[in-house]
Parts: sequence; structure tokens; C-alpha cells
Amino acid sequence: MNFCHITPTKYLDIFATGRKCHLLLAHLVNEDEEYRRWYVEQKKQYNCNIILDNSAFEMFKRGEPMYDSNKLLDAANKCNADYVVMTDYPNEDYHKTIEKAKETADTLISHNFKPFFCPQSVEEDLEGLIKSFFWAKNDPRIEMIGFSILAIPNAYGVLKNPLQRFLSRWRFICELNKRGFFQDNTKKLHLLGMLDGPNEIGILKNFLSEFSSWDSSAAVWAGLNGFIFDQSPTGMITGKYENEVYFDHDTARVDQIANAMINVKYIDGMVDEVLRG
Repeated sequence: MNFCHITPTKYLDIFATGRKCHLLLAHLVNEDEEYRRWYVEQKKQYNCNIILDNSAFEMFKRGEPMYDSNKLLDAANKCNADYVVMTDYPNEDYHKTIEKAKETADTLISHNFKPFFCPQSVEEDLEGLIKSFFWAKNDPRIEMIGFSILAIPNAYGVLKNPLQRFLSRWRFICELNKRGFFQDNTKKLHLLGMLDGPNEIGILKNFLSEFSSWDSSAAVWAGLNGFIFDQSPTGMITGKYENEVYFDHDTARVDQIANAMINVKYIDGMVDEVLRG
């Protein structure tokens, strides 16, 4: 499994260079030439996989409309993306995200991009979310499926409850496993973001071999803001650092960069240890 560390643009060379997979945010690809150019060069140099995210998490937190599909296609061309996360609708009826994917998938394929589907549902509609996952598994156009830090806690009605939220993806994956989702699965699976601490990696250790990639800003952004992962149950005794990543951040001190590197190595070490068995 490849881990994608998300970082402010100035620190990409320090924390993200040479990795086999990267997740990019569509609104930054379209707005920030330095950010876009850096990833284009990474692909040229390392032939890495590029996942273009649709910025739904960022738009949802800001209370803004979801990113338009045409802008996604434009951004995908600009950054030479391999996978494109199609427009999804957090906390809306699960059919809406499925129908949008049906409209979008063929267009992406015709432009040589691989469709990435991120299931959503309204709050406490667990069955709707599960149906969305099985729809994606069975639709031949879908290449990758995302496990969201919004959709899954929301389906359990625990988005604002840190303890329940921290366990929600583990519980959901167990439920999918019980229903046979992972049996004969041919789709790549991606974990979007991280819930309340790096030790979610340990909680999901029995399933990590099912996933091709995972992304999070937790390591770098917490470190740049003075937080180092610890030995508490979640790995962050003070809880998740909730402030949104400021991608133009460029004033980190040497000690803050060192903190972030400690966090990056913590996550990379956990992933390696789990996958080694």
C-alpha cells in the first residue's frame, strides 16, 4: 500500500518527493501553478500514480458547492492524472452520487482517465452507503473506490463524536467484509484522509492488504503546527488537529519541519510494519 502525504506546496520536496502515488486537490491544480508543476515533474521523474481528488472534503467543510465536473477534467489534463475522483455529494441521497458517476465515467474513460468513485449517503443511511460500494464494485467502468472520512462516520451518525468516528471505518470495513465485498474484488481501494489519529492504521491492519493507497495531511500539518504523534490510543492525545491545511504556508521553523518529519516516519513505519505482518 502506498501512502500519500499531503503537504503545503513549499514543503513538497521535503515530505513527498519520490513517492509512488500522490493525491492532488483539484482546486489547487487549477489555481496554483507551482503546486501543479511540482507534481507534473514528479510524474516525469518517477512515473508515479496521480490521483486527482475533487476537493469535496474541502468544499463541504467550507459550505461551498461541489467542484464542477468540467473543471475536474481540465485539472486532470493539467496534472497528467491517472485516476480522477468523480463529483460526489456528502450528506445527500446516495443515488445522486451514483447518477453523477454514471454521467461522468464514460467521459473520463474517453479522455484516458480512470474513474474513481467515492460513495456518499445522507446521515445514518448505512444501507444506502453499502449499496453504493457494491454498485461501484460491480460497475465495470469504475477503477478505484474511496473510503471517505466524511461518508462513513456520517452514515453511522457519528461525524461529530470523536471516539465513535475514530472506529467508524474499521466497523464499516468489517461490515463490508461480512457481506462479501472483498471477495473477488478487482477494484483498487483507497482510504481518503485519516480519522482522529495515525493509529487508525493499526486498527485497520487486518485489511490493509486490500487497499492500494491512503492519503492524509495529518503527519505534516500537525507537525508544522507543533504536534508530534504520541503513544496515546489514537496517536494524538489532544485529538485530531482540525484546522484546514493552509497550502501557502511558508514560515515553518526548523523544529516544526523536524516535528513533521517525525510524524511522517511514524506513519511510514506503521504502514511498513503492518504490511510485513
